[in-house]
Amino acid sequence: MTSELPEMRASDTERERVAERLRDAVAEGRLDMEEFEQRLDAAYKARTHGELEPLVSDLPVGDLPVAGASAPVAATGPGGWAKRVGGPATSKGAFAFWGGFGRKGTWTVARKFTTFTLMGGGELDLREARFEDRDTVIRCIAIMGGVHVVVPPELNVEVRGIGLMGGFGQQGESVGEPNPAAPRVVVTGFAIMGGVGVERKRTRAEKQRLKAERAQQADRLTKGERKELG
Repeated sequence: MTSELPEMRASDTERERVAERLRDAVAEGRLDMEEFEQRLDAAYKARTHGELEPLVSDLPVGDLPVAGASAPVAATGPGGWAKRVGGPATSKGAFAFWGGFGRKGTWTVARKFTTFTLMGGGELDLREARFEDRDTVIRCIAIMGGVHVVVPPELNVEVRGIGLMGGFGQQGESVGEPNPAAPRVVVTGFAIMGGVGVERKRTRAEKQRLKAERAQQADRLTKGERKELG
């Protein structure tokens, strides 16, 4: 929506909210890095609402925030995690025999989810998933097969499975302590002559968003250095 007062002075809070919308846009692939950096620079230089509005007018996100409105939160931030818990499960289990299965995208994980693979394999991607409950148990049984579970780095995950002539473990990038607002997932079960692996990995969109944030921080530091020298 176009502001009725385009000449009204913009606040630091409003400039930061426009910057957040730009970061979301580059993470979704709507802006490339060059255009993002140009718009971001213009956002921090903007003095009025009329200068801010064109920077986000072609992006499919709600109205330009006004003073006092709540800033958007990242999908894996405290508020973002709360929105990803609740609702009926879209899948309660998966089975593969001489074949495979996959669950990815915005599916809803049941509070008790069971997988079984016999001479087959499967993948469970929880990076964009919703959760029926804050506590989820994923039971994996792999016989001469395997299950690959992909989770975001901030998720609270416990791996308790057993591998017999096989493996049952986790790997991937760490971000320190898990996010306390995130759901708790326990991966259990056993693998016989097969394997179950839990990998912590960011989505491509999340990597782009973090790259955009680092670019913004570097730009602000550069501006600070220029100000000191000036």
